[in-house]
Amino acid sequence: MKKLILIFGIFSSILTFSQEVGVAPKETVVGPVEQQASFPGGIAAFRTEFVNNIKTKDIKQKGVFRTTVSFMVEKDGTISDVKAEGANADFNTASVAAVKKIKTKWIPAMSDGKPARSQFRFPAAFNAE
Repeated sequence: MKKLILIFGIFSSILTFSQEVGVAPKETVVGPVEQQASFPGGIAAFRTEFVNNIKTKDIKQKGVFRTTVSFMVEKDGTISDVKAEGANADFNTASVAAVKKIKTKWIPAMSDGKPARSQFRFPAAFNAE
């Protein structure tokens, strides 16, 4: 019975203290935009920087790995909320780190003639032999 009460107490305290308080919500993403966000020099320049930044030495398995990296391009051209979705966690982690190392600002999307927050996604693949 004491263990049950202890487990219940720990569980309820985790729920109580894990709530975010006073965090302002981020701006919503604008729907269709007049002009998509772009990287200076184009997507080829972005991919080149990505390839130059990715560290693949921590990927232990062999094979072909694919991921889709997504992030928000903010109104000021910075990026945020970088995520990667793919089957290999090591490659996903390396991909997120590589994108975060790129410090060049993007040209933000435009909506109604004003810079707009938008999402960008791109696929990446790695062949570990």
